[in-house]
Amino acid sequence: MNIRISQRVKDLKPSATLAIDAKAKEMIAKGIDVVNLGAGEPDFPTPALITQAAVSAIHAGFTKYTHVAGLAELKSAITAALLRDQKLTYDAGTEVIVSVGAKHSLYNIFLSVLDPGDEVLLPGPYWVSYPEMIGLAGAKAVAIPSSAKSGFVPDPRDVAKAVTSRTRLICLNSPTNPTGAGYPREFVAEMVKLAEEKDLLIVSDEIYRDIVYDGFVNVSPAELGEAGRRRTLLVNGVSKTYAMTGWRIGYTAGNADVIKAMTKLQGQSTSNPSSISQKAAVEAFLAPRAIVTDMVKEFARRMEFVVGELNAIPGVSCFRPRGAFYVFPDVSAHFGKSFGGKKLADSAAIAEFLLEEGKVAAVSGAPFGAEGHIRISFATSMENLKKATSRIREALAKLS
Repeated sequence: MNIRISQRVKDLKPSATLAIDAKAKEMIAKGIDVVNLGAGEPDFPTPALITQAAVSAIHAGFTKYTHVAGLAELKSAITAALLRDQKLTYDAGTEVIVSVGAKHSLYNIFLSVLDPGDEVLLPGPYWVSYPEMIGLAGAKAVAIPSSAKSGFVPDPRDVAKAVTSRTRLICLNSPTNPTGAGYPREFVAEMVKLAEEKDLLIVSDEIYRDIVYDGFVNVSPAELGEAGRRRTLLVNGVSKTYAMTGWRIGYTAGNADVIKAMTKLQGQSTSNPSSISQKAAVEAFLAPRAIVTDMVKEFARRMEFVVGELNAIPGVSCFRPRGAFYVFPDVSAHFGKSFGGKKLADSAAIAEFLLEEGKVAAVSGAPFGAEGHIRISFATSMENLKKATSRIREALAKLS
């Protein structure tokens, strides 16, 4: 049989984070003691009051289709949360769509507003899925580099220089995956100014908004005046903040015409998100903030430990994140070193070495647009983090 796979899928790169997570789980299933620091999901259980809402929905028989764009009840809870937390006002009926996770929200945005040949400005390091989703829309991701020296915040002048006649979007993610960097208000304001001058839209991925440290306050471009509100497509969800990764509920708030286009696209792809998950999400958005702050306090404790331990390892330099639950250490000092006759030339080789020799799963920085680094998730127990950092130290010490 001659089966032909589409060129768009052939060109698509597998998710580096999901690939390393799958390999680690495969090794664990074989009885190998691997500490998996590749996955980007909280290790905490979904709070009981949220899961109970789902159980109640099941018992009530709430298992049918909902409106394609999501339950009116859920969209009202989302707009209430946006008003409460960010002083932002959106019309729940026309300016909000609920999708199958924030990742699906982003995918819908890119397919709804991009045409072949369009360009998207992508401050780096960036989440691995952004360039691939942009590419599926026929557009091009234009990376804007940054470094730990600048706090992984690009120079606004570099962003402005990258604008061409084909530029359509600026894609922001703060706090960021993979670095944990947070964009200061001044930088975000410059992006709003640039968007207004060049007639661009801003995609603001705020999935880690509530997971912040050291008093950092995340500022959405939508919060910066009428221009910011008008030009921003705000994306968020329940996955990270409420430990609900598997529930698959995300949303977009923004321009009514874009929301209408996304709804049309969603209606011909997934239809509505899970009815049961939507009921659980209503409870999440209305829940006491303590269920979030307690989790963030524990993440902060882990962050302090991991940053300290990694910076104490010779040849490793680790930026202190402002939010999210990742660290992005620079391991390039070990490039060119060898183990067992094999030279480690890049971050992919370092990550493979740490998995095979150290039994620690981390992700190469290259797919994030930052060769020289590896991404480590500290969304796991302190016991695992102590074991992992000790193993990393011991493994790197074997290189010559």
